Amino acid sequence: MRILTVGHSYVVAMNRRLPQEWALAGHDVTVAAPAFYHADLRAMACETGADEAFDLQPIPAQFTKRVHLFRYGRALKRLIDTRRFDVVHAWAEPYVYSGYQVARWTPRSSSLIYSTFQNLPKKYPPPFSWMERHAMTRAAGWTAFGRTIAENLSTRHIYANRPWTEIPLGVDLNAFRPRPELREQAAREIGWAADGPPVIGFVGRFVPEKGIELLLETLERLDGPGDRWRVAFIGGGPMEDRLRRWSRLRGDHAARVVTGVSHDRVPALLNGIDIGVVPSRTTPKWKEQLGRILIEFMATGVPVVASDSGEIPHVVQNAGIIRGEGDVIAWAGALNRLIDDAVFRKSYTEAGLEHVRRRYDWRHVAERFARFFETVMDRRRI
Repeated sequence: MRILTVGHSYVVAMNRRLPQEWALAGHDVTVAAPAFYHADLRAMACETGADEAFDLQPIPAQFTKRVHLFRYGRALKRLIDTRRFDVVHAWAEPYVYSGYQVARWTPRSSSLIYSTFQNLPKKYPPPFSWMERHAMTRAAGWTAFGRTIAENLSTRHIYANRPWTEIPLGVDLNAFRPRPELREQAAREIGWAADGPPVIGFVGRFVPEKGIELLLETLERLDGPGDRWRVAFIGGGPMEDRLRRWSRLRGDHAARVVTGVSHDRVPALLNGIDIGVVPSRTTPKWKEQLGRILIEFMATGVPVVASDSGEIPHVVQNAGIIRGEGDVIAWAGALNRLIDDAVFRKSYTEAGLEHVRRRYDWRHVAERFARFFETVMDRRRI
């Protein structure tokens, strides 16, 4: 197959593992990414990757701070016009402007397939509702990145009357894997000794919906900060000052806030964490769509405690500990046992590793996408 895949996530080299697997499987793959994009934590130019087997096309873009209005320059249209792609894969929501652009510019001879994270039954105002309707009318099919996304969209007419399937994101098992030899290096980057008490790690955006307040309230219930456990907050966002104030009260030996970490440094840092926490909180306008850090924790051998927001229970299944979004007592109980019982921690290390190898290996995920693409193409030929 000749595949064009388009997505703002591709600005990060580590996010291009899916097209890399397609290319390694023998498909002719082109990746269109914004030449510059304001990602969650920083503005960045499109990263170059080592040994990439596909054709990377950085496309000038506008409004890169506003996901709904973000748009590609006409270089993307020229790319689509000058090459005969069998599949145009849009890693974008159909209701945002960039997703609408792809629909406008994809010829009828190509199978247009969207991949979506939308797990809330939202009604979009014009013009976004018009763009979604146009995009899905043009689409040959779509994929959902999780069960809650599939449940939300498969009952809507404009989605239900198109071929669809549920396929999760994957994880790069070459990058994210247990590497005990990196523990000392990771501890040094965080700012403390490698041989101290277990490290609880939060990795992600410092925003309310990621459950920062729940986590802090839980930690305040745990005895022995600095002697029995330590916590590292790795990421960035508007709650950074709140985390730094809280951490200063516990002391550097107990709590650290680490910001400015590039994507390629995350795998090494995870090897300095003993317990991963993902305490996401549902809001009226958001619930967790995946929690990519969940599968990265598990792939690195880090036991996980996570909330029951959105897609999380379906991602973790029995390979980690799920606790209620607001149940501080249950969260404290889970963390206390993991802190004190190394054998218990190891059992979840092993369960997590097996789970991601079976379900989230990018090679297997890419194969599922390719089979769906072929199914859609075959259906269109009938």
